[in-house]
Amino acid sequence: MKIGLINEDSQADKNAMIFDILKQEAEKKGHTVFNYGMYTEQDSHQINFTQIGILAAVLLHSHAVDFVVTGCGTGQGAMISCNAFADVVCGYVNTPLDAYLFTQVNAGNAVSLPFSQYFGWGAEINLKYVFEKLFAQEFGGGYPQCYAEGEKRSRARMMNETKLPAQYALLEALQRTDQELLKQLLDYPQFQEQFFRNAEDTPVTRFIKNLLHP
Repeated sequence: MKIGLINEDSQADKNAMIFDILKQEAEKKGHTVFNYGMYTEQDSHQINFTQIGILAAVLLHSHAVDFVVTGCGTGQGAMISCNAFADVVCGYVNTPLDAYLFTQVNAGNAVSLPFSQYFGWGAEINLKYVFEKLFAQEFGGGYPQCYAEGEKRSRARMMNETKLPAQYALLEALQRTDQELLKQLLDYPQFQEQFFRNAEDTPVTRFIKNLLHP
C-alpha cells in the first residue's frame, strides 16, 4: 500500500517526527510512505487545513497513494476537509483503539489526527501505537468479526446511496475550483516528483498534468 502523509501549516514542524514514526510502523507491514509536506512551518509553499481535502482527493483518485495520513491542531478540520470530497472516507483517530476500529469497521482511505490537542508528554509513543494498530491487519475485517458482512454492506450503502450522490465527482469538483488557487496548492517540487512517478493514468491525473504543465 502507498501511504501519503500531509501536514498543514500550524503543525508542520512536527512533520519529520510524524513521518519517521509512520514510516517505521508502515514498513513493518510492507507499505511505502511518501511525504507530501508541509515540512516546516517556514516552508514557502503553504498548505492550510482547509486545503488538505483537495490534496488528499487528488492523490487518492489518481492512485498516487492508496491511503492518506493527515491531521491538524485538533484533527477535526482536516477530517472535515477530506470528507468534503467524493471517494474520500476520512476518520478521526486519536488512540490505538480508534485506529484499529476505523480500519476494521469503517475501512476508509484516510485518517486525521490531532497534532496539537492531546499532544503532550509521550505523544510520540501514542503515535507509534496508533500507526501500529492502523496497519495491524487488512482493512474491513469487521468488529466483532461476526458483523463483518453487515458492516461491508453498510459501507457500500453509505457511499452509493448517501455520500456519492451528495457530492460532485472529483474531476468536476476540480474544474469548479479556482484554477489559479488549485495550481498554487499543487505546484511544488515534492508533490510533482512523487505524484508523476506514482499516479496512474486517470482523468484526474491528466487534468493535473495539464494544470501544472499546460
